Amino acid sequence: MKKTTIYAANGLLSATLWRTVLVFGLASLLLSAPLRAQEEDSKVSLNISLNSDIFFGFYPFFSGAYKGSSVDFTFYGILWSGGAAGGSWGNWTEFGIGIGIPVGDALYINPQVGLLNGSLTSGLGTPVLAEGLVPNLTVGLGTDALEGELYGGYYMGLDHGNPTTNNYLHYWINGGYKISSFLSLGLHFEQLRFTGGKDEGPAREAFDFYQALGPYIQFSAPKLGAFARFSSGFDLRSDAEVAKSSFEQPSFFKLSVGFGF
Repeated sequence: MKKTTIYAANGLLSATLWRTVLVFGLASLLLSAPLRAQEEDSKVSLNISLNSDIFFGFYPFFSGAYKGSSVDFTFYGILWSGGAAGGSWGNWTEFGIGIGIPVGDALYINPQVGLLNGSLTSGLGTPVLAEGLVPNLTVGLGTDALEGELYGGYYMGLDHGNPTTNNYLHYWINGGYKISSFLSLGLHFEQLRFTGGKDEGPAREAFDFYQALGPYIQFSAPKLGAFARFSSGFDLRSDAEVAKSSFEQPSFFKLSVGFGF
């Protein structure tokens, strides 16, 4: 057989081999794509709740996590709608990211930093992007019998040219007992405090907008990842604190409905 014929045959075999490898490679990628997508989906969780309380009004909230080997990447957002002083908040919006740290099977520690957008903490009459920052921490407790949550966030106004900025401390702690997978009862304590800010006029004293303690009741559908909770409470502030805040709120109530995916 002539050398040219051998070279041609080898070239044809090589081309056929590469085409076969390419076809199998593409087929493998196409077949494994759904599996990889399923693996990615299994690492992602998303929770959405609709909330309404006596001070902040109606505000949808979402939180999510991308599960890591030991630490999760987390994110959240709050669509504040206004509430007691909504006209001056400027379509207030909060968005943040952080990390989630599981501690055993019962605790989940979640430090995050949020970006505030609007006009509440900056003191401006016009809504602006990045009007403030809010470092915050959430610690969740969950066992077969107990549930609980600790949240603390410090809302810091950034200087956008206004003579004053506003800072706030907002925190709550609650805990309850699961009577069944459907029903749980517990106590909820929550406080919102004005802590000052940048001033180019008379210094402003710190005061509490509210400080409330009371019971809550929660109904859950674990298989659906859904719950409904009603929290109530009574104002613990002194008459002097109420007068200082110019905000009378003898009682507190909050309704939340949530879904997990």
